[in-house]
Amino acid sequence: MYSEHNKAADTTDAGLIRNTQAAERMGAGGVFTVKCHDAEGNLKWEDSFHNLVVNVGLKDMNDKYFSGSSYTAAWYLGLVDNAGFSAYAAGDTLASHAGWAEESSYSGNRPAVTFGSATTADPSVITNSASPSSFTMTGSATIRGAFLASAATGTSGVLFSAGDFTGGSKTVANGDTLSVTYTFSLDAA
Repeated sequence: MYSEHNKAADTTDAGLIRNTQAAERMGAGGVFTVKCHDAEGNLKWEDSFHNLVVNVGLKDMNDKYFSGSSYTAAWYLGLVDNAGFSAYAAGDTLASHAGWAEESSYSGNRPAVTFGSATTADPSVITNSASPSSFTMTGSATIRGAFLASAATGTSGVLFSAGDFTGGSKTVANGDTLSVTYTFSLDAA
């Protein structure tokens, strides 16, 4: 006699689908701090403000760090003139920034920035607070903000960032001294 035996069974499959895109992001940004002292050394005003790191500045960071392009540690601070200001743009370069002009009523070239060592943390921070860059004003002016570039003079170089004072433009007089600190941080956002 032929006999069939069947067993009933249920089968369940389970799987987990997760986001397959990398979740890591990096944030980069800087803060300018400007102090204005009169000819006698009295503090006239002080302001701290965030900046826009422009596209060529971001590209320069990637080129230098990841591609190993030629590197120079030379950075300089400049001042932004209030006259004719309309806006900063991500596409601004040192040679072409239609929304603003450089203020040059100070002695010498753009002052050099001497950065200290970067911190080992999240965020990693680098600053010139131990040695702020100094502008000795040679005339009266109305200043809108500041910028960071890789050239002491002219328009050939990298514009890294630019930004506005938080409380509006500031006035300076002949004999005033501006001390400018730039603090830049990178964080794994």
